[in-house]
Amino acid sequence: MASSELLDDGQDWKTLEYRIYKCSSYSLMFVPENILVDNPLDDFSRWSSDDDNHPQYLVLKLQRPSIVRSITFGKYKEAHVCNVKKFKIYGGMESENLMELLKGGLKNDSISETFELKHKIGRNGIYYPVRYIKIMPLQTWGPNFNYSIWHVRLTGMDDPLVIKPYIKNVEQYFQNEIIRLCMKHFRRLEQPQVVQTLERVANVKLEDPRLAVLYDILVNRGNHHEAEHFITYAISIGLLDDYINSQPYRAVWQKMSCEDPRPGMRGGHQMVLDSAADTLYLFGGWDGTQDLADLWQYNIKTEKWSLLCKDTESVGGPSARSCHKMCLDPEKRQLFTLGRYLDTQYRTPENLKSDFYVYDIESDKWTQISEDTGAVCGPRLIFDHQMSMDIMNRIIYVFGGRVLVSSGATEDGGPITTAEPIFSGLYSYHVPTSTWNILACDIARPSPFSVPSIRSRVGHSMLFNPVDRKLYISAGQRSKEYLNDFFTYEVDSNMMEYISDNDFDEADSNHIPAAGYTQRATIDPVLGEIYVLSGLSKDKDKREENVQNSFWVYKIKKNTWTCVYRNENGGEKYWSKMQDYEPCPRFAHQLVYDMDQRVHYLFGGNPGRSCLPKLRLADFWQLKLCRPTHEQILKRCKLIIRTYKFKELALSNSIEALEYLQRDVSEIIDHKDEEQTKKFQALTSVLFMKHLMETDEDEIEESMERELHHKRTELFDRLMEFFPETITQPRANLVDLLVL
Repeated sequence: MASSELLDDGQDWKTLEYRIYKCSSYSLMFVPENILVDNPLDDFSRWSSDDDNHPQYLVLKLQRPSIVRSITFGKYKEAHVCNVKKFKIYGGMESENLMELLKGGLKNDSISETFELKHKIGRNGIYYPVRYIKIMPLQTWGPNFNYSIWHVRLTGMDDPLVIKPYIKNVEQYFQNEIIRLCMKHFRRLEQPQVVQTLERVANVKLEDPRLAVLYDILVNRGNHHEAEHFITYAISIGLLDDYINSQPYRAVWQKMSCEDPRPGMRGGHQMVLDSAADTLYLFGGWDGTQDLADLWQYNIKTEKWSLLCKDTESVGGPSARSCHKMCLDPEKRQLFTLGRYLDTQYRTPENLKSDFYVYDIESDKWTQISEDTGAVCGPRLIFDHQMSMDIMNRIIYVFGGRVLVSSGATEDGGPITTAEPIFSGLYSYHVPTSTWNILACDIARPSPFSVPSIRSRVGHSMLFNPVDRKLYISAGQRSKEYLNDFFTYEVDSNMMEYISDNDFDEADSNHIPAAGYTQRATIDPVLGEIYVLSGLSKDKDKREENVQNSFWVYKIKKNTWTCVYRNENGGEKYWSKMQDYEPCPRFAHQLVYDMDQRVHYLFGGNPGRSCLPKLRLADFWQLKLCRPTHEQILKRCKLIIRTYKFKELALSNSIEALEYLQRDVSEIIDHKDEEQTKKFQALTSVLFMKHLMETDEDEIEESMERELHHKRTELFDRLMEFFPETITQPRANLVDLLVL
């Protein structure tokens, strides 16, 4: 087995040994070596910094060069003012030459936290071995307190036979990048012989051979027309697809007008979508007066609803319910549903059994899998939880939700003494064997069986990504606290990693989704994107709930959020006018995603109107996220090329340049676009600029050649921004690396 395969299959990651190499300071009571042992009960088992203002840090030296995949911070038995709120981590083979691997923060609680470190570099993702790990705390949870680090565990690979080739790979990568920077620099200086010599001696390519052809066409020969043909060809074979996929989305809503029969108004219902069958299923919900037990099917091709069953309980299926959850196995053509909400007066021991059902689509038959999942090691009766399915392994994951209890109920053999709500943990259900397994308990009720703890909640979102085999969990509500944390749970290793937590700078509040309840999320594993439609959120300044529309996209690989759509209008008059063009703000709605067509469907929900507390919605919407088309990107590239050609013509022939501007540039301008039109009109000023000040003809000619080469090189660099970094010349320039 190749060394890369050993790392990629994840079987050889292990705990790495290290020693304390260096630290900024420490007390005799809190020696650095204390972090080697995880002893949360000992107040002295930590490293503690000085309270000086100069940077504090702790450097760990690994036993041998290693690829460090993750870092785990252990904590004290309870919240502590010295806990690190924000930190940075660096790593490298030399203690004085380190690269940033992570910027993050810890929650102020007793639960260990694990973070994935950057362990690949370069255009092709080369594994990056390190010998030193530097932890730099930046802020504590208590104002003006020392930093304390209680325990650190590193996970990775340190087998010398595996690591040694990667050390050489990284060294070679840096050497090659330096050579490529030199090649780019000398090509700009019009010294092709030097470039060719470097390429021959070092056996390093500056760029993809196809782009070298474009450079010759554009910079050496100045053939702008042929350059346009090249870009047309490049788009047709997909060379610009990465650029197109990186462009911001534009949200386009369309109201679906469906004939009767169709589902009535409701909130707290469930929807799933089978992309392969072009079918959407809707079940249950609350119509403002009662729970529903109807099962509907929507045919995407015919755009028609059909009622599969008016009352599923009458055919052996689940009773009327809301705030339940449902997931689909598209291969076996089965729907699973679990949980429901009950009003207080109905919460008797007889009614609080957690029934679990499966609906077989082909046979149109419901089957009760379990009368009470709580009695077979599964979750007790819960509502506002989340369900996700690993289709390949046929495992259903259930997380969170509030546990329903009756008055005088008991838990673990004793009476419930707390008035606080009870939250359910993280469970897995293996469909073929019908077995439940608890993976993590809620932090308020730790398990006696050494099961890890997790901060549970209701009204959150949870998605399973089959590519990295992680559950992505975000937002929700815990008691009166609205959450906006975002973390993952890797199902094969049982490792949790926090991407972001509830604490964020005010400057970040417009760059991540607001803390919310009943946000709706979907995932596209192929594109590596998560989509979030807002629900009920908490206003941090006014400390009140509000319902506003916003739609966010999270790119998994880049770890970035983008707000695609936001409408903060709250007036009923406005939304009455927009009712056929855009869905009004709501919560307790449902959102599903057709991954094949890349279309979302939204149905129903609660508009949260205090004057009409029983009002629920029955509107049905389609949402398309549109990016620039291939034709639009081609037009954008042509406009750049023609603008530069116009400026080149203006250097020598103003009349010809003006004709070219009016004819060739004008024809690809969108004159309805105000910004494009202004830029187009401003181009005429180029004709009145004095470009050359020399009087000697030889100097003028030489200066003209320099100017042409500079403009064509600049144009080539602009066009390279449309191509993947893996095939272009380096983005950086050699002169940028000089320290002045």
